[in-house]
Formats: sequence, structure tokens, C-alpha cells
Amino acid sequence: MLRKWPKSNRPDNRLERGALKSGALYLIAILSALLVMPGFAEQYATGDVVQAVIDVDGKQRVQIRGGSYFFTPNHIIVKVNVPVALSIMRESGIVPHTFVMKIPESRIMLDESLSTEARTIEFTPTAVGKYEFYCRNKLPFFRSHEEKGMKGVFEVIP
Repeated sequence: MLRKWPKSNRPDNRLERGALKSGALYLIAILSALLVMPGFAEQYATGDVVQAVIDVDGKQRVQIRGGSYFFTPNHIIVKVNVPVALSIMRESGIVPHTFVMKIPESRIMLDESLSTEARTIEFTPTAVGKYEFYCRNKLPFFRSHEEKGMKGVFEVIP
């Protein structure tokens, strides 16, 4: 004998189909992200070299963005004795990051907390060489952000 459901108690197949569709879309989104993420990680791991551009005001302008254990670009080239306008920021997220760079010969010591809003620091490198910049943050019992790859090279050329 076939049971007839009263209209108020009848299961709604549209809701079941909607749940299946949204679950399938969620699964596709996760799989897509997993396929794409290794490419992003490789880009940051291999890094990119950027030569600073001298603007009409005579300053070399460079932008650095920090994120989940990376800086991009992670190799910057500037000319000695030419003012630098370095714009630093971090991607949105809950993990705090810093930017530390020391060029003792030029008396440059930077140690800045990164924000999601860009901040510009101006200085003039007076010594040729390669100098490391990095994030100094570290949680207890974990590797530091620098050890996880959040570092780069600031190269000053003649």
C-alpha cells in the first residue's frame, strides 16, 4: 500500500538536490584550490628579482608585500647613493609580520610591523653589497617566519 504524505509533512526534494549541488560545488572549490596552490608556493619559493625604478623626483621606488611566510619580490636591486622609497605592506590575514633590514655601512636599521595599508620608508644606501631582509616573528615551539622562507635580498649596486 502506498502511503500518501500530507502536504505539510511531505519531504521536499528540491532541498535535498540543493544540498547535493552545494556540497559538490564546495568539493570542486577545494580540489581546485589544492591544484592551484602549489603554483603560488613555487612562485614565492623561486622568487622574483626587481630592479628599482628611478622616478621623476629622483627616488628609486620599490614595493614589497609580505604574506604567509613570503616576501614578494624577494630580491630587490637598487643603485648606491640614490634615495630609495620603499613601500611595505602585508596581505590580509591574522598572522602578524615584520620587515627587518640592516645596512650598517649606511646606518640603516629597519624594523617595522607590517600592516595591510602600505607604508613608505625613505633612505639612501651609501654602501654597495647584498643585505638580507626578513620577518623576525616566531611563535614558541615553532620555526621562525624567516626559517619558513620569509626573507629576501636587498642588493645595492654601483
